[in-house]
Amino acid sequence: MTEHADESEAVREAILEAADRIEEKRTYLTDLDSAIGDADHGANMARGFGAVAERVEGMDDADPAEIVKTVGTTIISEVGGAAGPLYGGSIMSASTALADGVTAETTVAFAEAYLEKLTDRGGARVGDKTMVDALTPAVHTYKKSIEIDGLPPVEALAKAVDAAERGVAYTVPLRARKGRASYLDWRSVGHQDPGATSTLILAEAILDVAVEHLDGDVERDARDPAVIRAEEEGLDLAEAVEDEPEGAE
Repeated sequence: MTEHADESEAVREAILEAADRIEEKRTYLTDLDSAIGDADHGANMARGFGAVAERVEGMDDADPAEIVKTVGTTIISEVGGAAGPLYGGSIMSASTALADGVTAETTVAFAEAYLEKLTDRGGARVGDKTMVDALTPAVHTYKKSIEIDGLPPVEALAKAVDAAERGVAYTVPLRARKGRASYLDWRSVGHQDPGATSTLILAEAILDVAVEHLDGDVERDARDPAVIRAEEEGLDLAEAVEDEPEGAE
């Protein structure tokens, strides 16, 4: 099997795994959305990714960029309201970053492009109690882990997933400032955001498939490697930072 085919197979597997997990968590996502939204997030995500799975399953000869673009176009057509163009359009635009395949550099570019398109289209920022609160720390952590810390992509992805999980928890005490939840004003405080939650579910699926394909053994911890090392070795943080090797900046 060629490298191109290996990459495409991994991307398809990640998408199919993501679709399965969204279906498994449909009721959970609906329950979260019932508290502060329209109670349709679970159904919309399950319908969209169910259709995505059907489309990409047979794309044996497609390259990764084509597969990811299909994810975007399918979500646009299958998910109603503003969510379809927001999610799907952002994925479709960002898919061009994978034109040269799936590498550390192209996946960072994809993640940054997706975040940029999503925030431009939706207007949400960190602290608004949306999926952006999970996606932003995940993207920032992934980029920093690769470009500054010099970590392999699967380790960087594990850190990004932990960052997303922390972002989901961060949404609970926030007052919503975007979307349907914002209509509740202060009553939205104390509830976990469903969009941030589904973002985490998708990221976890991608990580698990990456670990399987790359035979990785990773720990989900978004903290800087120097912080982890200081804790494990009983060092002062300043000493650990000073001794930290330069990354691949």
